[in-house]
Amino acid sequence: MLNIRALQSNNTSFEADLSALLAFELAQDPQLEVRVQDILSDVMTRGDVALLEATTKFDRWTPSSAAVLEIDKVILHHALNTLDKSVRAALETAADRIRRYHERQLQPSWRYTEPDGTVLGQQITPLDRAGLYVPGGKAAYPSSVLMNAVAAKVAGVRELIMVTPTPDGVVNETVLAAAALAGVDRVFRVGGAQAVGALAYGTKTIPGVDKIVGPGNAYVAAAKRFVFGVVGIDMVAGPSEILVIADATTDPRWVAMDLFSQAEHDEIAQAILLCPDAAYIKRVREAMESLLAGMPRADIIRASLGNRGALITVRDLDEACELSNRIAPEHLELSVAEPDLLLPKLRHAGAIFMGPFSSESIGDYCAGPNHVLPTSRTARFSSPLGVYDFQKRSSIIHVSAAGADTLGKVAATLARSEGLEAHARSADMRMQQ
Repeated sequence: MLNIRALQSNNTSFEADLSALLAFELAQDPQLEVRVQDILSDVMTRGDVALLEATTKFDRWTPSSAAVLEIDKVILHHALNTLDKSVRAALETAADRIRRYHERQLQPSWRYTEPDGTVLGQQITPLDRAGLYVPGGKAAYPSSVLMNAVAAKVAGVRELIMVTPTPDGVVNETVLAAAALAGVDRVFRVGGAQAVGALAYGTKTIPGVDKIVGPGNAYVAAAKRFVFGVVGIDMVAGPSEILVIADATTDPRWVAMDLFSQAEHDEIAQAILLCPDAAYIKRVREAMESLLAGMPRADIIRASLGNRGALITVRDLDEACELSNRIAPEHLELSVAEPDLLLPKLRHAGAIFMGPFSSESIGDYCAGPNHVLPTSRTARFSSPLGVYDFQKRSSIIHVSAAGADTLGKVAATLARSEGLEAHARSADMRMQQ
């Protein structure tokens, strides 16, 4: 029997029930935090020596030297050229679609000239060097390599450094193939907090970067939090989420499997269905019961749905949209006949999948938009990873002589109102006498 919450929005206890459903805090383990800080400090102090020791300890293989940590580009291209033809074709299709989508995010530098000749504008430049963390071993995701690396390359990042752990010395060939396909410049066989430290501080072997992106375990997430400020980071991601708004027109098996698609990530992932039709919700539950037995990760799905899943009966689709905005999900599926009618009512979501044929899995792999999305309600104020995450904006201020006269008076007045006389005199000196 599948254990998943069944909630009704018209119940007096609904607000409390919803709060309990959404109340999730990725509590920090104080001992883990101390261990991560020790690892980072060690890498910052001892560099490659610390990396080699940590690789032996955590990845269970011993590099003969720091130089062994780097994977030659010949090996990357060999992995691509020997990859199963169908997998390579899928990677190439996905990479092409991701590239074409992200090219549309590119924005030019701009400027305008005021009547007195003053020129104002914005110059957009790519990062010099970015670091991409890629999980290794069983939790290896070549799709994440494409999503992060292609966006960085489209942005114009000069050098992209990838780090990936190789537990027991085992290299994931598909990840290497994806790195070659996406144009990653250098790849190192190192993972965990020590890899984040190497990217942040730099060692003799691994160059320091300007920003670190990519998913990882609790050690990696904690390390990214600690090094933020020394370098930029993309985000600290929480558990994966999906919210489906349905109007009872979609095959209930499709909705059931979409809920499974996020629940199978881990036991703390969240899958929620909002629908005004109680009979349809019953059919979805029955489909879930029927399909679960055939899922390879059935135990994880069952635990995830029991821990944080819900089937919620709402008054109507308008209320479903209101609740969706409160939840601010990572993935939002509009499994309805006319999704365009709902779209203007939705403000907070990482990615919005329109209509019954737009499965979240297509977005994860090959639709084109980035699958690195805000979680844990952060879609209220943040956006999917994109080209803009690998670029900077510099303001352009070229004041004319006439502008220095008129604007200088304004600046001097405001500076003196703040008690900053040097600021005021700096403006005064440039005024025409």
